[in-house]
Amino acid sequence: MSNETSTAYKAVNIPVSQRIRERVIASNTRFHANDNIAAFIEDGELPELQAEVAAKMQEVLQSLVIDTDSDHNTQDTARRVAKMFINEVFRGRYVSMPSVTEFPNASHLNELMIIGPITVRSACSHHLCPIIGKVWIGVMPNEHSNLIGLSKYARIADWIMSRPQIQEEAVVQLADALQAKMQPDGLAVVMEADHFCMHWRGVKDSDSKMINSVMHGSFLKDPNLRREFLSLIKR
Repeated sequence: MSNETSTAYKAVNIPVSQRIRERVIASNTRFHANDNIAAFIEDGELPELQAEVAAKMQEVLQSLVIDTDSDHNTQDTARRVAKMFINEVFRGRYVSMPSVTEFPNASHLNELMIIGPITVRSACSHHLCPIIGKVWIGVMPNEHSNLIGLSKYARIADWIMSRPQIQEEAVVQLADALQAKMQPDGLAVVMEADHFCMHWRGVKDSDSKMINSVMHGSFLKDPNLRREFLSLIKR
């Protein structure tokens, strides 16, 4: 979209969320809770979006019959929640994938590599309750694989997890992102997490965890490799 068209939108006071939504729809792109929409956000629009969310959150507090005028604890809650949503816990929707330096596999490494546990934080898209857990990543490189620094696994995982979603889909997205970036012979991702939508509400079961995995390539085909990876991450 041209700057002239964008300026015309703003001139008639169309909310920034609507401007972004119209761009996404025009491109026929999905924008579910766990999708990244950074490509459709123009410079300067994230602060606008944060302000819009803050205004809507203030309406939520009013509908909850909370006197934010005289209650000093909630006078700034709407702004704080909006800032948290846009810049922190749902940030993975609104910013591009972090820059990742890739290195050629000069030594032709072809042995199992395991990274983890990486602490990850997300939110259940059903109730927006926290999901907090650990991720382990197994990689079987080949001579053509791109290798990335250890910290970059954590950065990519944080980018994927910082969205409202369900754990089953989050692990698939993380595995797909790493597979596309590295092109290894095999890739495995295991996630174990606490879901506060179970701890805090509903059955209020504080002991339950969810564990799931995604296997690509040689991890899927070779039961011995899969067994080795799963045994090592539990040490």
